[in-house]
Amino acid sequence: MPDSWLWWIPALPLIGSAVCGGLHFLALRARRTRPEAGFDAPAGIIACATVGIACALSIAGFAAIRGERTSLVSAAWDWIHIGGGASVSVAMVLDRLSGAMALVVCGVGLLIHVYATGYMKGDPGFAKFFAYLNLFVAAMLVLILSSNLVGTFVGWEGVGLCSYLLIGFWYDRQQGWPAEAGQKAFVMNRIGDACFLLGVFLLWTTLGTLDLGEVNAGAVERFGTGDTGTLAIAAILLFGGACGKSAQIPLFTWLPDAMPGPTPVSALINAATMVTSGVYLVIRLNPLFAVGPWVLYVIGGLGALTALVAGSSALAQRNLKKILAYSTVSQLGYMFLALGAGAWVAALFHLITHAFFKALLFLGAGSVIHGVHGEQDVHGMGGLRAHMPRTFVTFVAGAAALSGLPLLSGFFSKDEILAHAFASGGAWYLLWGVGVFTAALTAYYSWRMVALIFFGPERFDRERVHPHESPLSMVGPLYVLAFLSIVGGAIGLPHVLHVPHLLAGWLEPITAPGDAILEAQRGGHPAHLSPLTEWLLLGLGAAIALVFAHRGFHAHRHGPAADERLAAGRPQLFGFLRRAWGVDAAYHGMVVAPVKLCAVFVALVIDQLGIDGVVNGLGRRAHGIGTRLRAMADGSIASYGLWMGGATALLALVWMWMGA
Repeated sequence: MPDSWLWWIPALPLIGSAVCGGLHFLALRARRTRPEAGFDAPAGIIACATVGIACALSIAGFAAIRGERTSLVSAAWDWIHIGGGASVSVAMVLDRLSGAMALVVCGVGLLIHVYATGYMKGDPGFAKFFAYLNLFVAAMLVLILSSNLVGTFVGWEGVGLCSYLLIGFWYDRQQGWPAEAGQKAFVMNRIGDACFLLGVFLLWTTLGTLDLGEVNAGAVERFGTGDTGTLAIAAILLFGGACGKSAQIPLFTWLPDAMPGPTPVSALINAATMVTSGVYLVIRLNPLFAVGPWVLYVIGGLGALTALVAGSSALAQRNLKKILAYSTVSQLGYMFLALGAGAWVAALFHLITHAFFKALLFLGAGSVIHGVHGEQDVHGMGGLRAHMPRTFVTFVAGAAALSGLPLLSGFFSKDEILAHAFASGGAWYLLWGVGVFTAALTAYYSWRMVALIFFGPERFDRERVHPHESPLSMVGPLYVLAFLSIVGGAIGLPHVLHVPHLLAGWLEPITAPGDAILEAQRGGHPAHLSPLTEWLLLGLGAAIALVFAHRGFHAHRHGPAADERLAAGRPQLFGFLRRAWGVDAAYHGMVVAPVKLCAVFVALVIDQLGIDGVVNGLGRRAHGIGTRLRAMADGSIASYGLWMGGATALLALVWMWMGA
């Protein structure tokens, strides 16, 4: 019997979005007579309640698939009838992978919703904001729960649309240019989405199905026959779509520029929804990506490069949210490094722990910005731990997890990725080295950020800025996320500790086909490490995190002097890192500026030769006719008599002809 109640998981936030949109419409009508009118409290309650109930249903579904039952499937909806009896049917499927993802999306999303009720309090668009936020969660749930690539694409486009609406939410503000940031995110994601669609079309023509389970089964079958070339091309096209949504090179520059949106939006995009969709897609279709070894090399190589570029760029940023955004891009690079190494479980493990500590850091950043009246420059902060002790404690927990300090969640998930890369051997040793170096950068910029915000002398204007702690609605979710950031690593403890890897056992039905293909490609020898090597890698990871966290903190605990010395002593290097290796500038010079120039040229040609030519030609003709008509009306009685006589003669001829 189908579990049709699964449709309610994405439907509830969708309903909440519609209701909040209606409340915003009512508020706009009421403000015609009462400018202060609004429906903030009902909108906040409805938005949080619908996401909360969806979270409860996800928990119930997650509990139901424990044991031998590995999935719940709703009734299928025949969406597209192609002809000849073929159709595209979409159902909601909650299995080991989508169940874990639904818990992350709904759980972290609920905490962000609660936080937003305090952060957005008093905003004229309060109800509209929650309409967009609920729609964002609904679209992400459609993406991860759909049984078919068509339904996945609907959710895929939905989160792209919602990101545009939310990033540009304060479109009328000049600071940060939120409208332009939303447009940039939308356009860059369309490039990736075009690749996604091409991959979908190629899968349809090759396998004759878009059902996710059947695509995986078809990949396994094609691997057995050796006919995998077309599937590898389809996989790389789908990865192109993942590069757009998950901000990988070359399509990563939209994410750091998306920070002008409200901070809860930044947290939702960076932690629980949009940027994780590409990682989810690769894990979901792991047999498809495993059939072409070169595809995994491309994924791993671009992931390592993205981690390095973004991690180093975070060192030179001053805007608090941009530091965290570049950190997100870097950590997503780690996830794709894991996927390239075939470490599907490690990628999901880091996705989950990253959702905890990155949501915590973004919400903590929002609390800091709220407490210092909108200031985002870390050089203009300092000494805030005395004014915001609760935010300080939770923010430090998030920074410690991000930097990979021993025994915290980020330490275990990051170590597992690096261990898999090292175990893959060959060219993967180089990518492992890049990952280790990026881990050092991560620890350094994480504690640079902590030191500049909370320690050292107060560098803000005391007459204008009066720091204060945020309300409970904002601080409460920080405590929950801090707890998860500390203990979240328990779901994936290293095998060398002789304890069960809970997440690996849970995901085994999902990852087994891809693992089998990878093992067959290695000649039946799975990649593994000796216990001694595992201990050495754990020790190396712990040492790097502790040493570079210490260096980053103590170099900046007394203020931004270290940044100023680097900028003065090595201005080219500092500028290179500040501009994220010049990638955005290269786009502007090689793509944006030429396109704009061509657009201006075409517009001028059309305007001059087309519109102006037609208008001016008609104008000249009208002027000539008018001149002739004016000559007829020159005031001369003789002329008038001539015209009247001629007209009379013409009328007489017409009358005679008609009479004949």
